[in-house]
Amino acid sequence: MNIHLLLIDFQNDFTDSKGSLYVPGAEKDAERTASLIKRLSKKIDDISVTLDSHRVVDVAHPAYWVNSKGEHPSPFTIISVDDVENGVWLSRNPNWRNRSLEYVKALAEGGKYPLCVWPEHCLIGSWGHGLYPSISEALISWERDNFAVVDYCVKGSNIHTEHYGGIEAEVSDPEDASTGTNDRLLDILETADQLVISGEALSHCVASTVRQIVEFREDIAKKIYILEDCCSNVPGFESLGESFVKDMKAKGVNFTTADEYLK
Repeated sequence: MNIHLLLIDFQNDFTDSKGSLYVPGAEKDAERTASLIKRLSKKIDDISVTLDSHRVVDVAHPAYWVNSKGEHPSPFTIISVDDVENGVWLSRNPNWRNRSLEYVKALAEGGKYPLCVWPEHCLIGSWGHGLYPSISEALISWERDNFAVVDYCVKGSNIHTEHYGGIEAEVSDPEDASTGTNDRLLDILETADQLVISGEALSHCVASTVRQIVEFREDIAKKIYILEDCCSNVPGFESLGESFVKDMKAKGVNFTTADEYLK
């Protein structure tokens, strides 16, 4: 049986209590996931890891936006189409203002998450961008013990679009292939007999990644095993996580725990 483990954004900014976008409970999610990797090391055939990778200037960071007073939005500000059309919030770069308006319109028309301004997080090369220690150590041991290579999948470096899911950005940029559908990863995941998933956060990047996998390769759904004790929600967005779990159960996705999986 081919087992593929997909870890989503177990990075310090999400997983460590000192992180800029810490998800409460994430450190325990990481510890349980690391223990599973060690317990099943020889049975895991492949591991893919997504890495949220941003810059200070990013459409979902405060620095990108200003109001009429030149002030930046506070973290967790929701920016709507009306806000941009009426100049409540405008791109700091005047040349990007039409582009930013088209972006929030595309989010609304596509039924995507509304644009949320997050604290600066997972800045490329920073401590917050790095993997949580227990996860990093478990992955290094797995590579060494199995003479294998972890597949690291970078997402989020395009400053003009959000990239919650590991398969594609919220709105693709035709000039940047990294924002389009990651068919290479989908093809790899499809070869697995069981696709085991954990990571942060259930309400956002886990939900988006799994929804995208099922949308593009519906046949994978029943192969998916989500470790429900290894994913937590961003506070205040619990309803998104609950809706995701309900929707995926209806699609045939399996839910288990780190201890129960292949016990």
